Amino acid sequence: MPAVKKSNLRAIRSSFLHFLNDPSKVDDSAQAYQYIEDGLMVIENGKIQSLQVFNEQAASLYSHVEDKRGQLIMPGFIDTHIHYPQTEMIASYGEQLLEWLETYTFPTEKQFLDKDYAQKISQFFINELLKNGTTSALVYGTVHPESVDALFEQAQKVDMRLIAGKVMMDRNAPDDLLDTAQSSYHDSKMLIEKWHNNGRLQYAITPRFAPTSTPEQLTLAGKLKSEYPDVYVQTHLSENKDEIEWVKSLYPERAGYFDVYEHYGLTGSKSIFGHSIHLTEEEWASFTRTESVISFCPTSNLFLGSGLFDLNKAEKNNIRVGVGTDVGAGTSFSQLSSLNEAYKIMQLQGKKLSPFKGFYLATLGGAESLSLEDKIGNFEAGKEADFVVLNWAATELQTLRYKETASLEDKLFALMMLGDDRNIHSTYVAGKLVYTAKA
Repeated sequence: MPAVKKSNLRAIRSSFLHFLNDPSKVDDSAQAYQYIEDGLMVIENGKIQSLQVFNEQAASLYSHVEDKRGQLIMPGFIDTHIHYPQTEMIASYGEQLLEWLETYTFPTEKQFLDKDYAQKISQFFINELLKNGTTSALVYGTVHPESVDALFEQAQKVDMRLIAGKVMMDRNAPDDLLDTAQSSYHDSKMLIEKWHNNGRLQYAITPRFAPTSTPEQLTLAGKLKSEYPDVYVQTHLSENKDEIEWVKSLYPERAGYFDVYEHYGLTGSKSIFGHSIHLTEEEWASFTRTESVISFCPTSNLFLGSGLFDLNKAEKNNIRVGVGTDVGAGTSFSQLSSLNEAYKIMQLQGKKLSPFKGFYLATLGGAESLSLEDKIGNFEAGKEADFVVLNWAATELQTLRYKETASLEDKLFALMMLGDDRNIHSTYVAGKLVYTAKA
């Protein structure tokens, strides 16, 4: 049969791994994933057309098959909580959450009133995501609308699936970083109209956290959510014990921290709450009842000394969980590093995180937590072709360890614990190569 010479087709030969279910919800983890050691994936118009075991007859249909044997292709990683304006202040020393915000975050974020500056950091930020194999993210801007415009403009250049929002903050921050309840509503509404569902871009209503919003501002945030029910909500919850006490003092009429957000109509299936470490039993139940989502941010939780997230309890309560780097409190853009620290957090609680569960969280689990599992997260036919090509071993130590691996699980565990951006060979967004490591 003659080769098909269509420019909109891409055929790739490699090893492939993707998830079909949450490994914690099946009796045998092998039921949760598909691993093809020698496979052929075909991409058409930026979407997955097929994935099958490689055979010469199927390959002969295509004028060119990219040969990536010896590497592993997975769906692109999904970051469910990250602050792009904090990129340049990553790894800032010595504080816990509230002091860290005052000392480092607020002074850095003031610079994003300057659109040119925001564009420069946005470009660096998008490149850093792609360099680490992250193809989708839920992102915080600053209080300035310019920061969101700059970010979306950069994401649009590579056709990246990105969700972002302007921070809403009208109290308990420096005067030159405050908006008002009304201006935050107006600016957010304008940005929703401009960017939500514009190509692969979507918007998130973004109150930073309850202490920096007045009841009036949260009321208008809830109004936005009712006016645009398919937009997202992103904010922080129960990250730090002092933070929780502060919320109680500011909202004494509410039953607890989560109840503040629920009261103002900000919970639900597209509401993603970063951290959620110190939850009460009532709050765990409220997450389940409202179908709200948690972003687990391991490197940040350890760096700021915030606490240990209880992933097993989230599983028992049937709560969707994604993984977030939380840069700049998080110390790496790499979701491999996030999974490394997540494993240690589980160990400190006398529990385990299997590599299958870990890579599920970074791919399909992230997609499910963002209600995007119909579009991204695995290689089912019709999904958007966002994927990362990984080198199993990128250093001499990794090579030595890899030689001793006897199973897929062990190979993935070594990658999860030793891997970082050096393991990212290349990254594809909507079927197009957008990053490749220097030789």
